[in-house]
Amino acid sequence: MIMITVAFLIGFILCSLFGVPYIDFLKKKTIGQYVKDVAPQNHAKKEGTPTTGGVFIIAAVIMAAVIVLSLAQEMSTTALIALLTLFFYTLAGLQDDYIKIKGHGNDGLTPRGKLLRQMAIALLPTIALVLAYGDNAWIFKIGKYAFNLGWFYPFFAVFVITGSSNAYNLTDGLDGLAAGTGIPAFIAAAVIALLLGETDLAIISASVAGALVGFWEYNKPKAQVFMGDTGSLAIGGLLGTLAILGKFEFFLIFFGAVFVIETLSVIIQVTSFKTTGKRVFKMAPIHHHFELCGWSEKKIVLVFSIVSLLFSVFAVVLFELFAKGIL
Repeated sequence: MIMITVAFLIGFILCSLFGVPYIDFLKKKTIGQYVKDVAPQNHAKKEGTPTTGGVFIIAAVIMAAVIVLSLAQEMSTTALIALLTLFFYTLAGLQDDYIKIKGHGNDGLTPRGKLLRQMAIALLPTIALVLAYGDNAWIFKIGKYAFNLGWFYPFFAVFVITGSSNAYNLTDGLDGLAAGTGIPAFIAAAVIALLLGETDLAIISASVAGALVGFWEYNKPKAQVFMGDTGSLAIGGLLGTLAILGKFEFFLIFFGAVFVIETLSVIIQVTSFKTTGKRVFKMAPIHHHFELCGWSEKKIVLVFSIVSLLFSVFAVVLFELFAKGIL
């Protein structure tokens, strides 16, 4: 538990320290966000805010994780795979942000191009899992219950990791929202991983939670910097990767509930509009719906963060109930 706390603190300190020089660099290079015309009207003021803040978040996470994993002698192959996955997702997100910045717009990689990159990167932890676990790789566990998914499991794993990356990316739409909802989710992942004896994954999770706390100070309303796809694709992809590598995929539904809800709101909106011509929400993802209902940005971030915290606590409690055989 001590090493988990240390990982959290180092992640927080490094991210806090890296933020100032990196934001100054972005301002000097005029590397700012471009806002889509379809975004809520009050988003126009966000135009030009420095973006690609994910660079210093991920740098802090990787450095904190490597330091603590080395100190705790937990630098396992699984941990390396998780960090490599994080790094490659960061590169994919950075490429997307670079295209937006270079093109002076909000259109980066094509949806198909982005999805193919996400799926290709998701294959790394999926293949590693299959090689490491052997026949047990096909097992989907819910406490004492185990389901053999057979050869369907690799497809399931890629879906979970890719879906998690996209879900977190969709959530990153308001100042402080991705960080505020991500902190409790990664703390829950750290606790569950620790209870499973996956100390290496718990250390990485805690490093992310700490870095997000450090980043929140720069990203809270009114944001000094956005994490961009550089950060959101990578952090979301890592969350799914940790759940897959730690074999606690089922609980991702709960500690990642806000991201699931955001994604479902988009699916519902698109499906409804294409089939009936009517919109269920004023705008999707759902945080924009509440904006158009008159909620302030701070209120949305606060409420969504609390909801994420409650679901994260519920995920840990549910895990304990399954672990003790109560359920």
